[in-house]
Amino acid sequence: MTTTEFALSDEQQLVRTSVRQMLQKYVPRRDEFRRMQLERQFPQELWDDFARIGLLGCLVPEQYGGNDSGLVTLTVAFEELVTQGFFPGLMLVTSMDAACIVKNGSEELKARVLPQITSGKMKLCFAVTEPNAGTNTFRIETVARRDGDVYRLNGQKVFITGVEQADYMLLVCRTTTVEELQREGKPKSQGLSLMLVDTKSPGLTKTLLPTLTSDGAGQWQLFFDDVQVPADNLVGAEGGGALAMFNSLNPERILAAAICSGMTQHCLDKAVVYARERRVFKDTPIGAYQSIAHPLAEVKIWHEAVKLMMYRAAASFDAGMDPLQVGTQSNMAKFLAADLVTKAVDAAIETHGGNGFSEEYGLINLWIGARLFKTAPVSREMILNYVSEWDLGLPRSY
Repeated sequence: MTTTEFALSDEQQLVRTSVRQMLQKYVPRRDEFRRMQLERQFPQELWDDFARIGLLGCLVPEQYGGNDSGLVTLTVAFEELVTQGFFPGLMLVTSMDAACIVKNGSEELKARVLPQITSGKMKLCFAVTEPNAGTNTFRIETVARRDGDVYRLNGQKVFITGVEQADYMLLVCRTTTVEELQREGKPKSQGLSLMLVDTKSPGLTKTLLPTLTSDGAGQWQLFFDDVQVPADNLVGAEGGGALAMFNSLNPERILAAAICSGMTQHCLDKAVVYARERRVFKDTPIGAYQSIAHPLAEVKIWHEAVKLMMYRAAASFDAGMDPLQVGTQSNMAKFLAADLVTKAVDAAIETHGGNGFSEEYGLINLWIGARLFKTAPVSREMILNYVSEWDLGLPRSY
């Protein structure tokens, strides 16, 4: 039993077991699922099972159809899913959006939307990145103007994950432009708003980007041409989206770390089994050689440290700590987990030698997904900027 597993409650350990048991019926179809992922598809039956065992309700209070078991519990589930070789698809963004709606949405919006999420009837994506803004959210240009009972939305987004499968997107836009803020002498952090946008709205154009992914979802560029959004779909106060975003972004970082952690364990398990069985010189398993064993041992050591940071961040979120403090912990967890998973996949491929490049062994396809996490959903450079400013008190360079 590892240190981090010892710290989990019996209920949280039971979630791990439930996920493992739920996946057993899908194990014979793992190759089929892998093909679906490469074709940017996600099996609805697996999503329905996520809902059935309560994973879609972990961050939602019981009064809205959830179980309120918390982010630690969901982190355990994510970790186990990926350890077993399955990816959660849109569950990451759906869960982070649900957390944001719980903390910021009106009672009417929560009562209308959250039960649909927990039952598995509604999938969500998250739309913030723009071509001219990148990771600088305050520079986004997509604008929503109030017009009676609706907002009229114009602008564009890029690298939006899974919009082809989502029913709604939680979109970050400006209800006050930067130029208007400058004239009023207000900071650029104001004027951002969050709203739920129907992915089938007239005036919304979607263009698939030619990217390689391993999670069963495509990356899209979106264009909004006078898209109408009901005013009731505003999440939080108009212009108060900057703080509200932390209620989505912190769970996003932690669940991204959980995916990395699960992928690390998945690769480690494969490598260890292979290293115990593969014999090349005499009758000695290659795992006896330090050039094979030590890189795997190093991954194991760092993995224990990553899990401690990850669960600490999730527990801080569940405890309702200040979002900026949770932000530090969640960013650190994602930073460490993303760096480690690239080492884990590389060590597993190296252990397998030439077989590591064969799709049959299921490792080389993981390389793209592992490397992606060093850049997304937030780059390691922006995490270092965050820690430099908020924890070390150093001046900003940007």
